[in-house]
Amino acid sequence: MAYHKVHADQRAQGHSPYLDSDDLQATALDLEWDMEKELEEPGFDHFRLDSAAQHPLGNSQSPDLDLEPIQPSTSPKGRFQRLQEDPDYISHYMRQAPKSNHCNFCQMFKVLCTVLIVFILGILIGYYGHKKCLPSSTPPEPNNLHVYQEILKEIKAENIQQTYRDLLQFPREDDTDVAVKILARWTSHGLEDVQLANYSVLLDLPGSSSNTVTLKKSSECFYPSGQQCKRETKELRSQDLLYSYAAYSAKGTLEAELVDVQYGTVEDLVRIQAITDVTKKIALLKLGQSPLLYKLSLLEDAGFGGALLYVDPCDSPATAELAEKAFMVALNGGGDPSTPGSPSSDGIYRRNRSNLTTLLVQPVSAVLVKKLISLPEDSIRKDRCVPLELPATDKKIISLNIQSVTTYKTISNVIGYLKGAVFPDRYVIIGSHHNGLNSYGGQEWASSTAVITALIEAVMLKAKRGWRPDRTMVFCSWGGTSFGNIGSYEWAEGLKRVLQRNVVAYISLHNPVRGNSTLQPIASPSLQQLAAESQSFNCMEKTKCPGSNVSSVQIQGDSDYFINHLGVPAMQFSYEDVKTSENPSFLHEALFPVHPTKTEELDPSFRLHETIAKLTGQVTLRIASEPVLPFNALDIALEVQNRLKGDHVDAQQLLAVASRLRDTAELFQSDEMRPANDPKERAPIRVRMLNDVLQSLEKSFIVRQAPPGLYRNILYRLDERTSQFSVLLEALEHCKLHQSNETIQAALSEVLNSINSAQVYFKAGLDVFETALAGKK
Repeated sequence: MAYHKVHADQRAQGHSPYLDSDDLQATALDLEWDMEKELEEPGFDHFRLDSAAQHPLGNSQSPDLDLEPIQPSTSPKGRFQRLQEDPDYISHYMRQAPKSNHCNFCQMFKVLCTVLIVFILGILIGYYGHKKCLPSSTPPEPNNLHVYQEILKEIKAENIQQTYRDLLQFPREDDTDVAVKILARWTSHGLEDVQLANYSVLLDLPGSSSNTVTLKKSSECFYPSGQQCKRETKELRSQDLLYSYAAYSAKGTLEAELVDVQYGTVEDLVRIQAITDVTKKIALLKLGQSPLLYKLSLLEDAGFGGALLYVDPCDSPATAELAEKAFMVALNGGGDPSTPGSPSSDGIYRRNRSNLTTLLVQPVSAVLVKKLISLPEDSIRKDRCVPLELPATDKKIISLNIQSVTTYKTISNVIGYLKGAVFPDRYVIIGSHHNGLNSYGGQEWASSTAVITALIEAVMLKAKRGWRPDRTMVFCSWGGTSFGNIGSYEWAEGLKRVLQRNVVAYISLHNPVRGNSTLQPIASPSLQQLAAESQSFNCMEKTKCPGSNVSSVQIQGDSDYFINHLGVPAMQFSYEDVKTSENPSFLHEALFPVHPTKTEELDPSFRLHETIAKLTGQVTLRIASEPVLPFNALDIALEVQNRLKGDHVDAQQLLAVASRLRDTAELFQSDEMRPANDPKERAPIRVRMLNDVLQSLEKSFIVRQAPPGLYRNILYRLDERTSQFSVLLEALEHCKLHQSNETIQAALSEVLNSINSAQVYFKAGLDVFETALAGKK
């Protein structure tokens, strides 16, 4: 029988019990033809039963063959082709045919006609079916926009307001308790795999009594708010009194002369050191113009022993009433101080770091400053604001007493995932924070959490109906933000290797409504175009949005680790108040006690919250769902060239490298990103390769070390006024202070290496694509 013939041929092929691919194809084709021939002969049913009884599937000579995927339509040599090549192939079977050749011929003809008709119909159905199915595999952009609109329309101001009010009912004594409540709320909306990430970290908390400032001459004692030290006030242990302090400051008592250093710039310090010895003295320092940690590092290098911090009323927005309030600051650059660079996990070595500076640092109100400098009431001009200043001839001796306590506490992060359907190993992280320091930080944490919760609810309503983003969306509510972004640092340090490879972007919702006058979008250079497009597409406050420009300045909050250690593109939308001063503001470093109704006074209808939620949702959905990441490589090159403008340094070599970077970025943008964004030219493998290049664009610009308070990612400016690289500006200031060019040369080398590294990275990406294209050809 035919079955016997095939196995006989198979056994006769040689010495090996295994078949190579060509032998397997030939054997399968022989079996295919012989089985078809047997189907045309009478008595086939008998053959099938006999063969089933006599020949088990197992074969001691060769492994089992899976014949199911082998079809005549896909065989390299089909049935009719084999007949033409070997006409005698079936002669012995024809001799065994029944005597009625005419009937047999008719039967064969009918079978052949039937097979031919079915074959033609299959081709037609497959062709038109493929044409109809093609758009679903690469959906056009309008369909994506329609999905985004369906999701975003579910975000409503009244729902955000209700969530905000519910959050204010949570007890705020324990960070973990609040985190558990947020977890339950996110889970109720259907978010997948929501979990707590707990860490035992070293916090610096107020002592049993408030810190004090005492005038030596009059022996008058003051609390940081400006109130006089009274027994009944002390017994009340007001939260505002206790929590007016600098976390991780040095502890103890210091009696010394008060020296007014204004904003603590290099020019201020050069001027002061020229007229007096500042060793172990106490600096009177204004917040603003540059990061606090940077200014304190300058004071520490100069030899100061302590510092009083305050916000000049001329620098604060007109809508903010901050003059009579003290505040809290954290002197922590990021993460658990006891485990720098490592997660606070069991078994990790912990250092004893009760303070992160040698300075005794105390925040005070502007009211207290006026008392210390003896500013007469009649000197205050009603028509304009006069900055506070200690008269040069007035010598003040004060005693500063700081008694905060370090202790280990548990802080918790809430992490929830919505897995991607196409690229589940690529993450878009959306981050908010919860539970500020008791009454400090106001209700911004509730505002932040309410907005991210509204976004989760809208996304999950669509997900329940079957929709999925292409990439995984990770929603995070961070704990310990007030003490130096501890929660986000510890989580990211524990997952550093995974996040370096998988995170695509970080979208921040840190304090989304700080004012109500101006929309302030901040984005890394590769995301600036996306931020501008989303703002014009989905801005509800039409009168306030067109005038706002997207900038790349340092972002406050938990985006810090992702920008400076992972090189992840980041973005943030927020509403702020217009500044009354042209000085760059770093007032966000101060956490003021804010009345619970302050947020609702700023945005009574919660329309601003709704706008932030929709803008954030728009950019998040586009990054998470578009086949090609909506990043702009050329914008990075242009940003680098803009940073080198000016005559602050001899940047000829830098400009030459930056020019090559721009040329390579332009080629990359035109040759690779343009066809990838065209659905007709889009190839899945090349898109994945392109996305891998795009998500690592900014990693080249992380320098090894930066001064305290300055970003290691040099693509971000300090503020709106300055356009140069921050590390170069700081190096120039350091040169003025120490009369040495060593720092500026080191900074130039860091920047040059970053730009050159980025240019090589772009070029390598182009080479990979050219190699892949040549291989395809």
